[in-house]
Amino acid sequence: MDVITRFAPSPTGNLHLGHAFSALFAEREARTGNGKFLVRIEDIDTARCNSAFEASIFEDLSWLSLTWEKPVRKQSNHMADYAKGLKKLENLGLLYRCTLSRKELSEVMSAPHPDNALNSTQKTPTDTLRYISAIENERRLGAGAPYAIRLHMGAALKLAGNLKWYDCEHGEQTAVPETFGDIVLARKDIATSYHLSVTIDDAIQGITRVTRGNDLLPATHIHRLLQELLELPTPDYHHHKMITDKNSLRLAKRNKSSTLQEMKKSGQNPEDIIQFLGFK
Repeated sequence: MDVITRFAPSPTGNLHLGHAFSALFAEREARTGNGKFLVRIEDIDTARCNSAFEASIFEDLSWLSLTWEKPVRKQSNHMADYAKGLKKLENLGLLYRCTLSRKELSEVMSAPHPDNALNSTQKTPTDTLRYISAIENERRLGAGAPYAIRLHMGAALKLAGNLKWYDCEHGEQTAVPETFGDIVLARKDIATSYHLSVTIDDAIQGITRVTRGNDLLPATHIHRLLQELLELPTPDYHHHKMITDKNSLRLAKRNKSSTLQEMKKSGQNPEDIIQFLGFK
């Protein structure tokens, strides 16, 4: 089977060396697998994304001599696809709207609980409506309060059963999405989430191998569950090493890592960068 990969940045800042490594890695996997390399723009958070950063993404990839299939999928143009997926989960009885804020949930998580009331490994509590009365939740909804659309993890797991996936780096993996509690799949102001949109995008685009950094390995547990619930194909995965700076910190926009734009302006040669990252 031909390998179809994708590089899917968010236009919330300029690309840095970590992005370059991920893009080059995905392109190499596709090329050596006699397949296709795709680029996707993940811009569901319209408040943080902008067209200038989007333009710089394509400029930087071209500077690295990368080519990709056309057209490029842009998430903001496909919100109907995510709404359809959300509706399917709703029809399965797996979603609920919760008006508890992050602060309120944090207080719930940190408060004393009877043994086993909260799984200590969970990132969020399950069945968050236990912590707010139905009357108060409905009152807030009626008043136009912000809310999150959450997945009933327990009910979802009963439908999905045991889940596995294959990782080219780590071998067969068992999914344990319950670790993350009742995940958020949409909000009042953002009609989808990273987890929902990328799972649907990968299926629509026919991605056969998802390549991304080890930092996103935990997300695959959630994506594998959504694939099962939405009856979508499961690609192979290849979670690669992370590029770090001299202080062993992961290169990231929030750490103000040097961008490819800055490197280009300083006269650096793209071939040297490609070789430095281990690609020839």
